[in-house]
Amino acid sequence: MRRLSTALIAAAFALGLPLLAIAQDSDIDKVNGSVRVEAGQHAGTVSTVNGAVHIADGAVVRKASTVNGAIELGDKAQASELGTVNGAISLGRGSRVSGSVDAVNGSLQLAPGADVGGKLSNVNGAIVLDSAHVAGGLGTVGGDITVGANSHVEGGILVDKPGGWFNFNSRTPLVIIGPHAVVQGTLEFRREVVLKVSDSAQIGPVKGATVVKFSGATP
Repeated sequence: MRRLSTALIAAAFALGLPLLAIAQDSDIDKVNGSVRVEAGQHAGTVSTVNGAVHIADGAVVRKASTVNGAIELGDKAQASELGTVNGAISLGRGSRVSGSVDAVNGSLQLAPGADVGGKLSNVNGAIVLDSAHVAGGLGTVGGDITVGANSHVEGGILVDKPGGWFNFNSRTPLVIIGPHAVVQGTLEFRREVVLKVSDSAQIGPVKGATVVKFSGATP
């Protein structure tokens, strides 16, 4: 079986097919404790309840999730979806998530060259893109957003108003669009925010906020 899997991977490379399409490896499921997929390895759905998920450089997984814990996707690693309730999610250099990346209480950070094909969203926690790409838009309620220099966001930005359990979140989010960054789609703010946009950035229509322009690397 391992020899057959290796042959399929080689064939996928020859045909230019994505590795996620041919990875058929076993699921990893735990209740307590961290989970790790080693560098270059393949796995199916990787999940735990109480613990972190570590996906090392070049590894490929179908989906990674946890309830209480962080998720780390290594450099050039791949997944179809990442999600946590309480914990941060970080994507390494050149990593790729074909679907969504979401957290409830936790920061989301993308290293240079990281790519998300779906939406990048949380409720509370900073969202930071560093020369990264998100195709499905950004969303938060109480988190700051930094679309760093040379980053590209399609699908706009939504900062929603607090509701239900999140009424306690009264701080004003800070949204920064950095130098040469591009945000396509509407930037919609349903609560008060501070919106600072580089004079070299390109953004779509803005609803619910006033743009404050800045020059240089940071506001």
